[in-house]
Parts: sequence; structure tokens; C-alpha cells
Amino acid sequence: MAPAPFKVRWTARRNAVFAHPAFQHWAAKLPLIRRIARSRAGSMFDLVVGFSYSQIARAAVESGLLDVLKDGPLGAAEIARRIDLGEEAALCLLRAARSLALAEEVVEDGWMLGEQGAVLQADAGTQAMIRHHRLLYRDLESPLDLLRRDRAEPTELSRFWSYVGALHGAAEAGTGTSEYSQLMATSQRFVADQVLAAFRFPATGRLLDVGGGHGAFLGHVGRACPRLELGLFDLPEVVENARRPLAEAVGAERVSFHPGDFFRDPIPAGYDLVSLVRILHDHDDGPALDLLSNIRRALDPGKRLMIAEPMARVPGAEAMGEAFFGFYLWAMGSGRPRSEKEIRAMLAEAGFRRSRGVPTPQPVIASIVVAEA
Repeated sequence: MAPAPFKVRWTARRNAVFAHPAFQHWAAKLPLIRRIARSRAGSMFDLVVGFSYSQIARAAVESGLLDVLKDGPLGAAEIARRIDLGEEAALCLLRAARSLALAEEVVEDGWMLGEQGAVLQADAGTQAMIRHHRLLYRDLESPLDLLRRDRAEPTELSRFWSYVGALHGAAEAGTGTSEYSQLMATSQRFVADQVLAAFRFPATGRLLDVGGGHGAFLGHVGRACPRLELGLFDLPEVVENARRPLAEAVGAERVSFHPGDFFRDPIPAGYDLVSLVRILHDHDDGPALDLLSNIRRALDPGKRLMIAEPMARVPGAEAMGEAFFGFYLWAMGSGRPRSEKEIRAMLAEAGFRRSRGVPTPQPVIASIVVAEA
């Protein structure tokens, strides 16, 4: 048998040392090593109890606590009355929220928003995602059962997302499209901000957003690039709901609407740039490649495709890519997070000539890959 590569031997040795009680005891005594050990211990503790933190944030949002604290400083009794809790229960929530910087006791029994709370209270999109995650938590009640089940079996998340629900024959599929687009619209600003900060759109020309929902992304780009012509391609009922808000946001004369199914219908031609914003990772490899090939057929040589979504194995955002989105998409029953390398390989297979990654300020929200036809 060939000797193990150096990285394998080094990793095994490192793990054996870190796990040894004598090393942990020694590390706790040395000042520099102690700081590192305490940081690692804190990270481990966060890993163990992170669900509690997310549920405290959910309670702060669903109870209306953040909106109440905006009027602070308020006493616990008044806060309890406003959020319909007993005073001791309200204090329990307030103290927990304080530890997460969601609340702050500025004077004795005088509570206001903390730093994180002020940001969250003003951000309807993040609050919408916190409420939405109750579905994921139900699916993750037994993560091993979730991993062992057939992905075609319906879950809380697959019932919510209209197109996956339709594949599973869910009863809610008929109404899910509207809920899907509304949630996408409230959270789309995060991705739009990252894309606009990192990617240079052409001053003039034509941009088609494939799977663009209610047009939230196009609206952001349209306001930032006032001479760019815009196109929206999505399911017929989604496009119909997008017509009025998008026309009001950027002007009806600038927008073309294309109802269709991007797996069954040709992608409209004649555009200089096509965008796929948080779409590719929703689909398994086969359908994702079909979608990229469909887009490639619609693009003239030299025209471009921009993919923006959370990606796997991005330095500094590894947990968001493969831990959160990996399990989220597994529970949804379709798709997976892919690395830039994997996406670029799929683009090459779909017929694109070249591709490159574009760094974003906050890759935890989205990364970008641009390909040329």
C-alpha cells in the first residue's frame, strides 16, 4: 500500500494531538495558546447551542419585541404587556436577546434595541427569512431521517416552494408560487447589493433575468443602470404578477416580459447579458446543466451569463455554503450548493467558451461567476 499523502498524515497527527486531554490541559495554561483555546471552545459551544440562538432571534421577531424596543427605553412590565407574555417570561427573553446584542438594558429596567437588534428591526428581508426558517427546523427535527428519506418525498420546505411542490404533487403547489416570489423579493436586496458592488453592468444594452420572480433584482439593477433595457423570464403566473410593480419601479417602456418555463421553452434571444440569481443551486446537476445549455443557445457569441448565488467552499463562507444551504436544499428536495470550480466546469460542458469568478464584498450572501458564449 502506498504511503498516505503528507496532508493526510499531518491532519491525523493534528487531530490526535488536539483530542488528547494532556494537550488540552497544557494549552489552557499558556497565555497565547489559552486565548486560542478559549476561542476554539467558544466556537464549539456556538456549534452545540446555535439552534437556541436562532430560536431566540425567531422569538424576538415573531413576538414583535424588536418593534417594541424601538420605542425604548421601556420597563419589562410594559414590554411584557405589549408582546403578550408574563413579566418573568419577558425578562427571560430580554436577557437572552441581550446576550445576542438584540436588546440592551441601557438603565436599570430600561430596555432598548441592541446593535444587532437595530439592524434586524430595520430589515424586513432578514425577518422574513427568520420566520420562513421554521419550516427548515421542522424538517431538521431528525436530520438523519431527513438524509435517509427519498428526496422525492414531500417536506415542509418542498411544500412551500411552488416548483418543487409541483414536482412532488403537493396540494399547496397552486398557491406556492406567490409565496415563493414574495419571499424572494424581500430578501433579493442582499444579493442585488453584492452584485452591484462587484459586477460592472454595461451602461447600455439589454439584460434578461431568468427566473426573476417579481422582478426585485431587475428593479435594483434598473435603478442603478437607468439606460439598460430589461427583460424578465419566468412562469406565466409569476410574470403576470411582476408586470405592474416592475413597470412602476423602472418604467414600462424599459421592460419586456417573457412568460415561459426555462426547462421547456427557449430562452428569449437578443440579449447582451443574462442573469441567473439564486436559481442554479435550486436544481440538481442534470436540470442545472439543461438550463445552462438552454441559455447558451440563446446567446450570440461574445454575450455573457452572470450567475449570482451562495456557493460552496468559498473562503470565509464555508458554513453558509455547505452546512446551511447544503441541508436547506436537501430538505427542499432539489439542488445543491456548488463551488466556483464545479459551476465553471458545467458552463464549459454547456458550451460557454470561458468563465471567471468575480469576488463580492460579502460572499456569505452571494458569489459571482461570469461566462462568455
